[in-house]
Amino acid sequence: MEFRYLPMTEADKKEMLETIGVDTTDELFSDIPSKVRFKGDLNLKKPTSEVELKKELSNLASKNANLKEYRSFLGAGVYDHFIPSVVDHVISRSEFYTAYTPYQPEISQGELQAIFEFQTMISELTGMAVANSSMYDGGTALAEAVNLSAATTKKKKILVSKAVHPESRAVIDSYAKGPNLEIVEIDQVNGRTDLKQLANELDENTASVVIQYPNFFGQIEPLNEVKEIIDQQKKTMFIVSSNPLALGYLTPPGEFGADIVVGDTQVFGIPAQFGGPHCGYFATTTKLMRKVPGRLVGQTKDEDGQRGFVLTLQAREQHIRRDKATSNICSNQALNALASSVAMSSIGKHGLKKMAMLNMHKARYMKQKLSEANLEVMTTGTFFNELVVKLSGSVTEYNTQLLQKGFIGGYDLEQAYPELKGHMLIAVTEIRTKEEINTFVKELGDING
Repeated sequence: MEFRYLPMTEADKKEMLETIGVDTTDELFSDIPSKVRFKGDLNLKKPTSEVELKKELSNLASKNANLKEYRSFLGAGVYDHFIPSVVDHVISRSEFYTAYTPYQPEISQGELQAIFEFQTMISELTGMAVANSSMYDGGTALAEAVNLSAATTKKKKILVSKAVHPESRAVIDSYAKGPNLEIVEIDQVNGRTDLKQLANELDENTASVVIQYPNFFGQIEPLNEVKEIIDQQKKTMFIVSSNPLALGYLTPPGEFGADIVVGDTQVFGIPAQFGGPHCGYFATTTKLMRKVPGRLVGQTKDEDGQRGFVLTLQAREQHIRRDKATSNICSNQALNALASSVAMSSIGKHGLKKMAMLNMHKARYMKQKLSEANLEVMTTGTFFNELVVKLSGSVTEYNTQLLQKGFIGGYDLEQAYPELKGHMLIAVTEIRTKEEINTFVKELGDING
């Protein structure tokens, strides 16, 4: 046996070739001209033993900066939050870990109930009537919302704040190419959406306005003022991308009249894990329920009167005719949705509010310490757990030095906003201690001179 994980014997190969009527493996590729076929051996290492392979992989993995050994102040969409130990215990159970799409409700009640509970908690947090499951992440959920608004209003113009996550804006741009939507970006002023420009750009052709809450800079957008501007045009929809942890304290977008609220539940029970996979959510009004991408799980009763769960609405192309589908989203993110549900259940309603408040209090402690260290804090408005500081040098170079001190520094805003050269976006979560904040500020101040 040549490869332990490819247990194909020579006898197996011979039998398979005889069955399909060819003499050699090369004959299988005879339709490909020989001049374009690779000849010789690939420049790969020779196979090694399992013990040697594990050593090599462990040595490579040890070079990574991990959140167990380093203290992170990096946010920008992926955060280092407390994850209750029960999360891994539940999602590692085989009945959840191996489950995919619950097509057969009679044998998928646990999976269906988990999705139903996720939907219920998201609805409560966002203040919306219904929520779905199985969006890939916050960015794709937001782009799906944009496409839904255009299809519903029959309009092509979308106003997107530049204070929305730059990666989410890039996804919107990609999704907009198919239906040929016009994406107009509204500038940010001092870390918040320019409402004057928003009002000037809004017209009868506007399908929706997209705002992030809290926004990419961590600031709280005035959703009531945005809603008043939107209401000047009929049928223009209000889309809000929101951090669900912040909604444990902030007024939910549903109370401001949002039509669609989307976001990412990475903040609940999903580790950073190199940026993915995550779990998006999509919450909306009853009126738009039948146009929601993905799937909706509903609660019902069986013939014996027992509580049960079923896939109620499935508007994706795998379930209905393609021309009737609202989306072609496919993969099921139910395992990550389950992780978020377990985390929210474990933390609890009051615990979630306390967790959100801790993020806010510690971020304000960070702001105080940065100011005391004569570092210029640019965040002046109300904010959640992220703030912007202006430095005298390159943020990338600062982060290299901070890493040597055991810290993962903040996000270099110049990457997405060239005009913000030397500006660092710092995130402070509930698990950062005062001692860690104090030491981080001292090291950052020393590097800044």
